[in-house]
Amino acid sequence: MFVLSSGQRRRVLLAVLISHVVFPLAITGATAVVPAVTAGLPGADALGPWLALAYNGLFAAALLLAGAGADRTSRTRFFAAGNLLVAVTGVASAFAPDLLSLVVLRTVAGAGAAMCAAGGSAMILAVYPPEERRQVFGYTGAVLGTSLALGPVVAQGLMAVGGWELVFVVPGVVAALAAVGTVGLPGLRSPEPQGRFDLAGAVLFGVVVAAVVTALGIGLGPGVAWWAPVGLVVVAAVCGVVLVRVERRADEPAIPMDLLRIPAYRAYGVATGAFMGVLVVGLTVLPQLADARGMGPGQAAVMLSLLTVPSTLLPLVAARLARRWARQLVTAALFACAVTAAVLQLTDHPAALLAAAAAIGLCLGLTEGVPDGQALKHVPSHRGGAGAALFSTTRMSLETFTLAAATGVMAALGPAPGLAVAGAVCLTAALIVRNAVRA
Repeated sequence: MFVLSSGQRRRVLLAVLISHVVFPLAITGATAVVPAVTAGLPGADALGPWLALAYNGLFAAALLLAGAGADRTSRTRFFAAGNLLVAVTGVASAFAPDLLSLVVLRTVAGAGAAMCAAGGSAMILAVYPPEERRQVFGYTGAVLGTSLALGPVVAQGLMAVGGWELVFVVPGVVAALAAVGTVGLPGLRSPEPQGRFDLAGAVLFGVVVAAVVTALGIGLGPGVAWWAPVGLVVVAAVCGVVLVRVERRADEPAIPMDLLRIPAYRAYGVATGAFMGVLVVGLTVLPQLADARGMGPGQAAVMLSLLTVPSTLLPLVAARLARRWARQLVTAALFACAVTAAVLQLTDHPAALLAAAAAIGLCLGLTEGVPDGQALKHVPSHRGGAGAALFSTTRMSLETFTLAAATGVMAALGPAPGLAVAGAVCLTAALIVRNAVRA
């Protein structure tokens, strides 16, 4: 635990909040610009979905390595370096000559985002005591919720003003501001020596995540040979077996098993991944259903507002409710999302779509930041990077897998069944939280 002045702690939090603005826009913005990018750049249209999948996949795959790096170096400098990497790739994306180059830049940006997320959480856990973290995560939840709410609107606005290029450049500029915000702050390097880092375990874990995400992604495209996704699944399975052996022999495993033994830490990690999964799938499915039912632009805008605006208004309320009813709040919200997804399998009437968007939006707003605060209060400050990275890895992995699986189902069966995939994940997460977390 580092003792900083109140002004320095506020600067740490401000830098992290500015960086958090980038993540949702990087995801929802990339999804929004896929049609414009595929129409404007040479390359196979099948590469379009990888603007989001490549970013998410490497973000999830690199988090463990990034968390260990944050704990073993200057947390502040590590965080700043990640933001600068996001800034450089964002600006460079505007000059991408083709789709493949843009996907590569998005992949590198995912690695930078992992550094931002792990470094930012490590900074917060290093300077804020456990009793203050619930409020801090309420602030981060409010910023993330606001960014998620405004992400699609901002992306569309940026495209209208300056084309799809601005959707990547503007988040890069914001990331650069976050890096500048750390100038003059202490480095926050742990004084105690760190043990030998389990590089093999971190790399193997990343390969497993990347292989599974890639297998799910290429399995969606037409004309893909069956052996390509199957081969990647085999690679993931083999690396998974080797990973287990490596982790059992490592003195300090890359995967902090002691944290995984805490039921609340595990359960809330799954819960937050399920929430993010139903959000990103909902942002894809609901507009398609609205268009199929002939809903006008005004109705569609209201629907998306019902889905996203509660995440702007309610996170601080959620932080207060979580003081006494965190388990009940998270469980009820997950069950409600699952029920809503099931209802949309029976009807896609415009009124049902509006009600579904409102229900999911309310559930997301009332739980924004709650799983994070409940899980990370178990993480000691000197292991903030690793603990936060593992938690974020669970969230990003489950979100990415949910999106990839839902996209595959939608390609075969239509949009509504894609939301059923996210609903099933929410139902599973609800059962896990109810059984693993004490009331």
